[in-house]
Amino acid sequence: MPATQSFPAGGYRFIPYAFQYSGGVVAEPGFVIERARFRRRLPLAQGFAALEAHLKSLGRAPTALCAAELRSPGQFTEQGFIDFNRHYVQQLAAWGIFKDEVNPIARSNVCPEIDPPAEPSFYAFSYTLPGEGAGANGDFVAAGSGEAREGSASYRERIVRFGDQSPAAMREKASYVLGEMERRMAALGHDWGEVTATQLYTVFDIYPAMAEEIVGRGAIPGGLTWHYARPPVQGLDIEFDVRGVGRERVI
Repeated sequence: MPATQSFPAGGYRFIPYAFQYSGGVVAEPGFVIERARFRRRLPLAQGFAALEAHLKSLGRAPTALCAAELRSPGQFTEQGFIDFNRHYVQQLAAWGIFKDEVNPIARSNVCPEIDPPAEPSFYAFSYTLPGEGAGANGDFVAAGSGEAREGSASYRERIVRFGDQSPAAMREKASYVLGEMERRMAALGHDWGEVTATQLYTVFDIYPAMAEEIVGRGAIPGGLTWHYARPPVQGLDIEFDVRGVGRERVI
């Protein structure tokens, strides 16, 4: 996992990862991270406008945005995912956040199995505010990850137990993704003990792995929020994201 880089305009550090999102963010000293969830999902352009207005009401510039939680109509092909992400980063570039293929903002983007949105939409977002967090190493958000190993091969080649949703396969997939959460948290200076929320995204039965693989490793100290949704790319079956923040609101 690469070392974090500073994004001074936002008041946070991030794990460099991909052009579409970072691996996670952690507040710099003197800042906290607050999360806001929309009461209703907003199409992408409306969501960007609404979050900009919200940040302005708090006296913050758009560069304070540090994490995004999106919802999409259905899983993308690999090329479709690239095409969507190129569209998504245009607004971030206009705000001076995305530059030279570096994107500091953490993200999850999942596909509700029931009542999906008609188009990619915002569900929630996080941002920095001046303040002092409760944790010694700052509030943080680890970006969502599915069960695809790192590398340049296709998703099909990298996905853990591709096409297998048996109890043993789902346990192995969960173990891999939770390990990735641990790697990202470690890079941000955190561990499970500082997590305030763990989110799971899958439509498959994860209960056989719950006691030993999830609860037993200390992965849900604040409980578990299970969204009946699929990860964004075809072939992926499970995703997690985690955060440790002291302030959350619904707008």
